[in-house]
Amino acid sequence: MNRNLLHKEVQEFLESHYKEETSKMAFQGSPFPEVSTQELLVQLSGKKRAEKKLPTWFSHQGILYPPNINLEQTSSEVTAVYKAGLVSRGSMADLTGGFGIDSFYFSKHVDQVYHFEINRELQEIAAHNFGILGAKNVISKPEDGMEFLKFTSESFDWLYLDPSRRSDHGGRVFFLSDCLPNVPENLELLQKKAENILIKTSPLLDLQAGLRELDKVSEIHIIAVDNDVKELLWILSKNSSEAVKVKTVNFQKQEKQVFESFIDHQPAEEYTAPQKFLYEPNAAIMKSGMFGALGRDFRLEKLHPNTQLFTSNELREFPGRRFEIIKVLPFRKKELKRNFKSAKANITTRNFPESVQNLRKIFGIKEGGSDFLFFTTLNTEEKVVLLCQKR
Repeated sequence: MNRNLLHKEVQEFLESHYKEETSKMAFQGSPFPEVSTQELLVQLSGKKRAEKKLPTWFSHQGILYPPNINLEQTSSEVTAVYKAGLVSRGSMADLTGGFGIDSFYFSKHVDQVYHFEINRELQEIAAHNFGILGAKNVISKPEDGMEFLKFTSESFDWLYLDPSRRSDHGGRVFFLSDCLPNVPENLELLQKKAENILIKTSPLLDLQAGLRELDKVSEIHIIAVDNDVKELLWILSKNSSEAVKVKTVNFQKQEKQVFESFIDHQPAEEYTAPQKFLYEPNAAIMKSGMFGALGRDFRLEKLHPNTQLFTSNELREFPGRRFEIIKVLPFRKKELKRNFKSAKANITTRNFPESVQNLRKIFGIKEGGSDFLFFTTLNTEEKVVLLCQKR
């Protein structure tokens, strides 16, 4: 870590130039003999990314940033704040500390946080930032967290892991046993050293696959931001029951959509023809697969076992998008071409053989407007188009 980056004139330069194109900065070079062009570019890029993803870091003077790959892998503040709300009191070890976003927010809920990061440069940056942010109850160590756990006599109230999801060849992996550290392989050690374990996994990890690899899972939290699933969080507790609670959260600008149920106690789904209103679950619920509980709790019925759309005759509150069905059109290409000629609409497909791109090409439908077209399949196996407007 180059502490010359903290000099007043360098910090002022970063503040006044971070919005500029980095290619321009790279061509001009660094105006500071003690700071290389590459070091300057890393800070400029990091500050630009932090403005939206990490506003607390962005708003503090003297914060240092790591290379882009480390910022890409770190939690956003929105998800870190939520995650920290799942833990309380006692001691915690963040075994895969990284840039320290999660450790910082954990420190607001527990008495002591140990931040482990094997990359010394990244650990030094995180430790420096903890000081700037006033996180006095975080102890940062340049060590492999799992190795520390193997040889320490200490135990913790909480352990946190965010296993690396990149393979040796640079590709992504989606099973816990293929990640580093290998959680299933070390599960006995982890459970011996802590009452509770919180694990962040890839959004692409299948829930049933995760349940097969883990033990004593008490809760699964599926976190989406603007309808894009960002994190799966697994809580393992020594006193967990057999029933696993799944909580879905979708953070949006104006609201937070929350739905929860027990994965082991899903009621049967009910099906019907399209009624007056249509409901599309948010991405977090789609990931959960808890459609039986969703229909029961909101008194809705599905259009088809593989069509994750719901309907009702009365408008209801719902954790997702709501529409009024204006027309139900049979999928007959000749008729639809006449109806949709030069039309402008938003297209969604659910359990339908054609892609959105192909449908736009076939029918000449331009993107945009206030109409929504759902190309889907009903419980009778009939292909239809639902012309809707948002409610």
